[in-house]
Amino acid sequence: MDIEVVGVCCPFGDKYLGELAALNSIPIINAGTLNEMNMPMCDLGITAHSFDYIGKKVRYIPKLGWIGYHPSLLPRHRGRSSIEWAIRMNDPITGGSIYWLNAGIDRGDIMIQDWCFIPPDYRLKPRKGAKRLWDEELLPMGLKLFKMAFKLLLNGEIIRHPQDNRFSTFEPNLNIKDIYRPDLLMIEQHASPST
Repeated sequence: MDIEVVGVCCPFGDKYLGELAALNSIPIINAGTLNEMNMPMCDLGITAHSFDYIGKKVRYIPKLGWIGYHPSLLPRHRGRSSIEWAIRMNDPITGGSIYWLNAGIDRGDIMIQDWCFIPPDYRLKPRKGAKRLWDEELLPMGLKLFKMAFKLLLNGEIIRHPQDNRFSTFEPNLNIKDIYRPDLLMIEQHASPST
């Protein structure tokens, strides 16, 4: 695949993406500061399990738009803690989605998806289970899906399937201490967020 990376947005000092970008002399934009003034012209913007919101003016700079990877079978489990919520809600399967970014959080059209089983014992310690599921299944899946997406796009195939909102869920970030949602109390009775 002949792909040129024209810029990377990550925290300064990042030991993964930032280090690789610096090694290859790719300009780095500090996380949280990407805007229409510092966004390089390009064909495609990509984001992977990112917590930065890509604003409208930035979304319209790449010729094709932006694609992102979200570690859930969208429209299920939109939001930051998608992996842990899939475990806490006793979903037997989860997966990953490459989707087209739009104004909503994790709401854009789906390009491609893949799935995996959630081992039942992950429910015993959902936070640790989420980490294992990310490391062992969802991270490698995301890399595979991006590779597939790039091949499709390089062949001129633009795939867009609207998300079916009848099945959508959006759960709060589990790293915030003062979450109160009465509709989620039944989940909290069975598993404490600190596990």
